[in-house]
Amino acid sequence: MVGGVSSHDRDNHELAEDRTDLAEDRTIMAVERTMASWMGSGMGLIGLGLGLRALFGQFEPAWVPKAMATFFMILAIIVVQGAKRRMCGAIKRMSANFVKEPSTKGMEVVAAGISAGAVMVAVGIWLFFG
Repeated sequence: MVGGVSSHDRDNHELAEDRTDLAEDRTIMAVERTMASWMGSGMGLIGLGLGLRALFGQFEPAWVPKAMATFFMILAIIVVQGAKRRMCGAIKRMSANFVKEPSTKGMEVVAAGISAGAVMVAVGIWLFFG
């Protein structure tokens, strides 16, 4: 039973349309899960940059661990912004049928927040660590 009507009362064309609609809904949810995964990867890259800075903190010259950490902050920004762009584009091309589609505005805010956090951490590393 899809959409509250028994499948015995519907023709094959209607059932095929329902299957297509459900497949599109699954794709929308997969896009949302993929976006969340990329956001987690971006935060992991920020953590990796901080960890490398801590691990190699006494390394000489002092700019090398800072540069390593900054590289991963920049990579995090690239990953998060790329994921946001792909997710928003995919959501705009599809239409939800039985599920509520994710908010692209919300994902843009999250991506901007993670990117701003990466910038703040990178600036902090350069300004506050000797």
